Amino acid sequence: MSGRIRVVVAKPGLDGHDRGAKIVARALRDAGMEVVYTGLHQTPEQIVQTALQEDADAVGLSVLSGAHMTLFARVIELLRLQGATDVLVFGGGIIPDEDIPVLTELGVAKVFTPGAATQEIVDWVRQAVTAAVVE
Repeated sequence: MSGRIRVVVAKPGLDGHDRGAKIVARALRDAGMEVVYTGLHQTPEQIVQTALQEDADAVGLSVLSGAHMTLFARVIELLRLQGATDVLVFGGGIIPDEDIPVLTELGVAKVFTPGAATQEIVDWVRQAVTAAVVE
C-alpha cells in the first residue's frame, strides 16, 4: 500500500437513511484516510466499479433495509469476479446478531452494529488494512 488508506463507503439498495454512513465516512476522513462516499441507492455493481476505479483498500457497506445478506454477498462476489480479493469488505447497520457469522463466512471482514464508536471503526480499518498489506 502506498500512501493513505483508501475507503469506499456505500449505501447499497433502496435504503434511504445515510446519516450513519456519513458519520463513518467523516470519521475515517478525519483520521487521515481517503474516503469516497457513493451516496444513496447504489447497486452492488456500481459499488464494485467505484472500488476498482478508486483503487480502494476497503469497502464499507451500510444497510438498514434488511437486505444485508443479499447485498453484502453480491458485492463480495463481484469483487472476487474482478480479482479484487485484496479489498476488505466491512459493514454496519441494522444487522441481527445471528446473521453476523453467516456474513463472516461470506467474506465480510467485520460487522459494526448500532452503537459502535466511530473510533472503534477507524482503529479497526487502520489495523485490518495494514495487516492485509503485510500478509
